[in-house]
Amino acid sequence: MIKQIQIGSFYHRLCRRLEPIYGKREAKDIVLLVLEMRFGVTMTDVVCGNLDELGEAELTELERIMLRLERNEPVQYVLGKAYFGSDIYEVTPDVLIPRPETEALCRWIVEETRDEKRLLDCCTGSGCIAITLKKRCPQLSVDAYDLSNAALDVARRNAERLQQDIYLFRMDALNPVPAKGKYDIIVANPPYICEQEKRDMRPNVLWFEPHEALFVPDNDPLRFYMAITRYAVDALNTGGRLYFEINPLFVEALDVMMRRFGFREIEVNNSFGYDRRMMKAKL
Repeated sequence: MIKQIQIGSFYHRLCRRLEPIYGKREAKDIVLLVLEMRFGVTMTDVVCGNLDELGEAELTELERIMLRLERNEPVQYVLGKAYFGSDIYEVTPDVLIPRPETEALCRWIVEETRDEKRLLDCCTGSGCIAITLKKRCPQLSVDAYDLSNAALDVARRNAERLQQDIYLFRMDALNPVPAKGKYDIIVANPPYICEQEKRDMRPNVLWFEPHEALFVPDNDPLRFYMAITRYAVDALNTGGRLYFEINPLFVEALDVMMRRFGFREIEVNNSFGYDRRMMKAKL
């Protein structure tokens, strides 16, 4: 006999299970994301009762998902998918989960891009920055690199599925090889969280996301920014722009460092609701 359950009441019971971990609002968002992405149940269905039941197999799968969520595993890894802008990206524990502040960085770059021709995305991870910028600015020739082969595989699958032509290659940001030709734009969202900040982080980030993509030593917090800035001096055309997603704790230190490398017109963008999270400089 097929077990059946009312979606509306079940939705609220699922939310209550996650509230002690995520809080009321985030618990609702997570449950709705699971219902939409995995089972095709929308909030309209929940509110209006347009869909009245889930079958036994679906309930079994949903319970497996809930148990993983109750262990603090990020919903994006549980589903293997994450929204970034208007697109859905594959994500695995080999890549960071795309975040809204990175979407804001992309919006800033898109707003300022006119007739530029070449862009490089450093530490690409899932490829969300490179793919978004290629999609929004199709005139750009976009290259992207990462040290992780597993991350590059994820980025490659995302680029293929979203039908964006990106050149992906393996490189270490701390030990780069000389660029083949010049770029007009370089963008990077490198590791920037200090080890000492771990104590303030939530378990769903600390236990599951790749540490090599998150953390830098307390005694060398700008190591990736410095290496990428040094690389950009030779890799950018004159007048080219370097964009960073940044740790707000190090805005002033980054400003000083970039000026030492000859960058000018340094700007911190606060206009997208994320204070001191994005920086731009011109060569």
